[in-house]
Amino acid sequence: MFYIKDLLMIKAVLVDDEVHCLDTLSILMKEYCPEIEILELCSSAKNALLSIDKLQPELVFLDIEMPVMNGFELLEQFKEIKFSVIFTTSYDQYAIKAIRFSALDYLLKPLNIEELRLAIKKAKQKIGQNDLNVQLKQLIENFNKSPLNKIALPVDSEIRFVDVNEIMYCNARGPYTCIHTSFNKTLMTSRTIGEYEDLLPKEFFFRVHNSFLINMRFIARYIKGRGGVLEMQDGTKIEVATRRKEEFLSRFNR
Repeated sequence: MFYIKDLLMIKAVLVDDEVHCLDTLSILMKEYCPEIEILELCSSAKNALLSIDKLQPELVFLDIEMPVMNGFELLEQFKEIKFSVIFTTSYDQYAIKAIRFSALDYLLKPLNIEELRLAIKKAKQKIGQNDLNVQLKQLIENFNKSPLNKIALPVDSEIRFVDVNEIMYCNARGPYTCIHTSFNKTLMTSRTIGEYEDLLPKEFFFRVHNSFLINMRFIARYIKGRGGVLEMQDGTKIEVATRRKEEFLSRFNR
C-alpha cells in the first residue's frame, strides 16, 4: 500500500571524497530533510558513477573538488543527465561563477541548514525537467572555457541561454530584469539587476544607473551633460547617474 508521504520521497546519492563531509550531510538531512531518502554515500567519483548508473537517483549532492575526477568531470561521463544536482564546495570562485552562470544551485561548506532546505526545495521543482540536462551540459561547457560564454536566463517557466557578447543592456524592473539583446530580442528574467552586475564581466559591463547595466561595446555615442546620456546601437537613450559619470568616462576612454 502506498502513502502520500512515500510518493513525496526524493531518492538521493551523496558524493564527496571527504568522509566526514558525507557523514555531516547525511546527519543533517536525516534530521532536517526527512523527504530525502539517501540511497548511498560515495567517497569517490568512480564509485559515484557506478552507484548513479545502478540506483538511478532523482537528486545528487555532488562535491566539486575531488581527486582524479572532479564533480564536473563526473557529470561529463553521462550522455544524458537524468537527475537534479546540488553542488557542494569549499570556496572556488571560478567554479561557483560557472554554476551561477547556469542558474544552478550550490552549497558552501560548512553547510547551513536553511540554505540546504532551500536548495532541496528548488531541486524538487526541477526534477524531471528537460531544461535541467541542458543547464548541466552548458555548465560543463562553460567550466571548460575561459571566459564564461553563455549565461542562463530564467524566463517564465524555462531557461534560455544567451551568449554574453549578445547582451546589449539590462534594465531593472523591480525584482525582475529585462535583458535587451543585439538580435532585437527582449527577455524578462526573474533575477535582479544586481545579480547580473555581479555575474557579467566587469571589463565590458558597467552599471551607469540604478536601473541600467550596459555593455560598453554597444554604445553608439555619449552626449555630454550633468551626468550625460548614452545612445545605444539600437537607438535607446540611457542617462548616466551623476555620481557614476567620472568612473564611466574613465572606463569608456580606456
